[in-house]
Amino acid sequence: MEERQRRALRRGRARLVAALRVEPLWDPLERRGVFTRPMLEELQSAGSRGDQARQLIIDLETRGKQAFPVFLSILRDTGQGDLADVLLQECKSPSAAPQLLDLRPVELELRGEKQHKRLPFLTGVASHWISWQALGSRESLIMMCPCQVYELKADPCGHCLILNNVTFSRDSHLSTRVGSDLDCEKLERRFKALRFDVLTRRDLKAQEMVLELQKLARRDHSALDCCIVVILSHGCQTSHIQFPGGVYGTDGKPIPIEKIVNYFNGSNCPSLRGKPKLFFIQACGGEQKDRGFIVDCDSPKDEAPGASLESDATPFRAPSGDVDEPDAIACLPTPSDILVSYSTFPGFVSWREATGSWYVETLDSVLERYARSEDLLNMLLRVANAVSAKGSYKQIPGCFNFLRKKFYFVCD
Repeated sequence: MEERQRRALRRGRARLVAALRVEPLWDPLERRGVFTRPMLEELQSAGSRGDQARQLIIDLETRGKQAFPVFLSILRDTGQGDLADVLLQECKSPSAAPQLLDLRPVELELRGEKQHKRLPFLTGVASHWISWQALGSRESLIMMCPCQVYELKADPCGHCLILNNVTFSRDSHLSTRVGSDLDCEKLERRFKALRFDVLTRRDLKAQEMVLELQKLARRDHSALDCCIVVILSHGCQTSHIQFPGGVYGTDGKPIPIEKIVNYFNGSNCPSLRGKPKLFFIQACGGEQKDRGFIVDCDSPKDEAPGASLESDATPFRAPSGDVDEPDAIACLPTPSDILVSYSTFPGFVSWREATGSWYVETLDSVLERYARSEDLLNMLLRVANAVSAKGSYKQIPGCFNFLRKKFYFVCD
């Protein structure tokens, strides 16, 4: 679908949601190949007529080049030509010109105690973020315009889905993830405190996990500023192109991480376009156990892992046949505004104890201490540094970052 057609659907969404009669549309949409029957059944389960109309318009953007003209034709065939005319008019309207920022230099005199904080100020019509840190007797001033920081003005900031798999089926040959419930409770409290609407699901099979993720991706996020997905489960290596690794459902079936991420990219989740989408994965990236290497430093010397130390590793299973898994093939645009934080380096195990995992415990602690003053990437560096110092077996978290701006949580 062309960008001008997507723009027309977004601009006309309010009018369509208010007036669109969806019932006559289902059969012709299937007959003319815009949606399959299972897709339509899922749309029909979205709720009220307005909810169905909203979801239909959102999903329509992902249905290819012919979806827009076919949809207009169906509208006219079902006596809703006035709505087709609205979309055509919006399609012809020029896109709004980008607003230029007034970036004239401003002199500020900073006095008082040494401090490190962020605050907004206005010059002309532009709002800027200033971050300053006193360094000895000198004070360095770093200025950022709004285009460099994601805005989180909504309350709640967005949805946060936590999928916590603890007990696995006997046939899966995967052990119970002792301590995962504690991880889940910590993150649930933390993201609620950071103004997210948190939903937790426990012990889901692979298909149930997929349905929960799809349900979240298909919601209307237009009034929200962000979305977070947390997955606590056993993990494995998978064939991939974009994002490595996979996570297991309680039935022992793997889901590639890149499949999960792609549910939320700009093509599949239009209402999150341009908004940060954060993924936190506590699962193994493989079976390798890292004993590290000797360095000359003052790093903490933790005790060797005890008998209660466990990993979330499972063996790598190569796809059968000579064709890659269809859902793992990169057939979508390069994702933007996405960050995937992994508890461990691809190919290595991720350690967990009865009191919880190293990664989640450290992430929660860092967010509690630094979320008011530091951006997300800086905090993830702190997490990596702290986790890497633990134990005789080693672990280092990392991330795949496609964010375009700095991300700061909103703290009460």
